[in-house]
Amino acid sequence: MNRLPLFSPQQLLSFIAVCETASFTRAAERVWLSQSTVSQQVRRLEELVGKPLLERSSHQVQLTEEGEKLLGYARRIIALNGEAHDALSDRWRDGVVRLGLPEDFAAPTTGLLAAFSRRHPHLRLDVTSGLSNALREAWKREELDIILLKQARGEKARAVRQEPLLWLDSAAHPTFEQTPVPLVLFPMNGLYREELCQTLDTLGRPWRISYSSASLAALVAASAAGLGITLLPASCRLPEHRVLGAEHGLPTIDNFELALFWHDNATPAQLALAEQLKTHCQLN
Repeated sequence: MNRLPLFSPQQLLSFIAVCETASFTRAAERVWLSQSTVSQQVRRLEELVGKPLLERSSHQVQLTEEGEKLLGYARRIIALNGEAHDALSDRWRDGVVRLGLPEDFAAPTTGLLAAFSRRHPHLRLDVTSGLSNALREAWKREELDIILLKQARGEKARAVRQEPLLWLDSAAHPTFEQTPVPLVLFPMNGLYREELCQTLDTLGRPWRISYSSASLAALVAASAAGLGITLLPASCRLPEHRVLGAEHGLPTIDNFELALFWHDNATPAQLALAEQLKTHCQLN
């Protein structure tokens, strides 16, 4: 009887970490392994499926179509593994809360989340940080119980707060006057990307993508250093940035919001955490 290839949990954990951080270095830090070990585990997965799962370059790591397919299965396998363990143990007898957050809200909420965990010692809190579109899809698949994300106004959330955006360029090395205009943005289907490109098209300004990353921190740093202009939340502005606006022919983009979602069947613990996040983030 032929055996199907088996994915080890550690391989899948490393693969998920690379996908969510867009970096082998940060993934290694997350899973407490060396970068070379994480790379070997991802290569082993690629050998098992017989197809490349990631596209690697000096600036970024992006999923292939096959990688996107495996990522969904990998998350479900790891989640099911955790559920099986919990079902056989009474350590987490109060259940599980799975929370998804944008990258720039991960660090500011750690104090709140740590205090919540201390108040609920028999409840398991799982936190995922990632791109808003990925968090939304995971929530729709019911892989997350609560999500805090950024979105264009439209889909009704439980609580929202307007998220002002700024056109940012480097103060020391401005790039907006270049032709074509270099752009610093999220990968395809990422937030703010369409608004940025369509605005320049409307202005009749040719543009090129000079830097693309799934990491918000990387986009902030790249734009401040002079790799191109970007469109990001006002909270991302650094002293090294200059703000572009009406005097440059750029419109105000005010249709984005920070939104909080939870499911109709949320448990009391999930609702309690959602209310705390709502207050912490000043949502209405």
